[in-house]
Amino acid sequence: MHRNTFALAIPMILSNLTVPITGLVDTAVIGHLEHPHFLGATAIGSLIITMIMWAMGFLRMSTTGLTAQAFGSEDGFAMRQSLFNAVLLALMIAIIVLLSQSLLWQVAIAFMGASPEVTEFATVYFDIRIWAMPALLLRYVFVGWLLGMHNAKAPLMILLVSNIINIALDILFVVYWDMGVAGAAWASLVADYCGLLVGIFAVYFRLKKIPASYSFVQLIQRNAITRLLKLNRDIFIRTLALESVFYIQTSVGASLGDLILASNAVLMNFVMLMAHGLDGFANAVEALAGKALGKARRQEFMSAIAISGFWSLICSLLFTLIYWLLGDMIINGMTNIEEVRQVAKEYLPYLVFIPLVAVWSYWLDGVFIGITRMTEMRNSMLFAVIFVFIPAMFSVKLIGNHGLWLAFYCFMFMRALGLAIYLFRLDKQGRLC
Repeated sequence: MHRNTFALAIPMILSNLTVPITGLVDTAVIGHLEHPHFLGATAIGSLIITMIMWAMGFLRMSTTGLTAQAFGSEDGFAMRQSLFNAVLLALMIAIIVLLSQSLLWQVAIAFMGASPEVTEFATVYFDIRIWAMPALLLRYVFVGWLLGMHNAKAPLMILLVSNIINIALDILFVVYWDMGVAGAAWASLVADYCGLLVGIFAVYFRLKKIPASYSFVQLIQRNAITRLLKLNRDIFIRTLALESVFYIQTSVGASLGDLILASNAVLMNFVMLMAHGLDGFANAVEALAGKALGKARRQEFMSAIAISGFWSLICSLLFTLIYWLLGDMIINGMTNIEEVRQVAKEYLPYLVFIPLVAVWSYWLDGVFIGITRMTEMRNSMLFAVIFVFIPAMFSVKLIGNHGLWLAFYCFMFMRALGLAIYLFRLDKQGRLC
């Protein structure tokens, strides 16, 4: 089980880390421009794109859970059906998002409280990057399906290709061609479609290994679509609640001034780096727990949970050590604006210890995705946001940006606690394996 966990986790950790590393490069490139509002604009523009993407995260999560269970029961029809339904849903959502992009932007920016300069450049970024939505959503589906099929190497290639291209084009467009914020957006757009092409080839060659004696029409079944929509509904609500945390944090930071907004944008790269790294073991337990559930093997199921949890903790300790030793150096590398550096370093201690608090929620998310218990994920998230994070935000009035980070700590702790309680109850009721 240790070998199986690492075989899935290591490629996913490497592929996941390319995402925040790309964010670090974006921040470093834009952070070396003349004014802080360029950095703030990129932070807001990319945040809103990321929020739309996270809201559609159910495409990957539900696809992984359903596919892993089909893989465990060796049901080739169900493996193909989970992919087909998810692709169809992703294309429909992409069309809706593109048709309503103007409305989405107006709603998203209305409550940000950013300065006119930041808003102007953030709009430029959004108007370009939004056209990557079809590629991003389909990539979600392909990564989720391949992971459910216990293939972690193909997702690694998808994300490596797209993010390496993104980094290279960032440097070319922004540094050498002086395209500014628009250059960062164009770099991401081109890279996203390159990643999609890799995903199409990876899925095609994997599908060829699954015997098929049925037509596409047979893949369309009402009960399968209904189950997918139900799972996706719960994940969608859960993800919107999660996004509200990052949205509120950014908008409140913007209201504290461009300097706080820019420094928090630098520090959020620490959060993204940690989240994507810890998600590697969460992704592993999704596939392993789902497969064990499909086979109805309780011992294998419990072993997958325990071992992935152990290595998740080790990984979080590693992040804490890296942030403690190299935090100042990372901040200096992301921006040469001295005021932003000083403010970011003031709040760095919050980032040093956050992996030890956040690790449990990422790990437990993986367990619940693998067993497709999305209702419990939704409920625990809603409780953590409504009854913990939002009330804690009032501390900002007393202690400023410190209150912002303390509220984030409280949210992460309560999110994990809720999931742990649900897992204990499900096991007591005999509703796991």
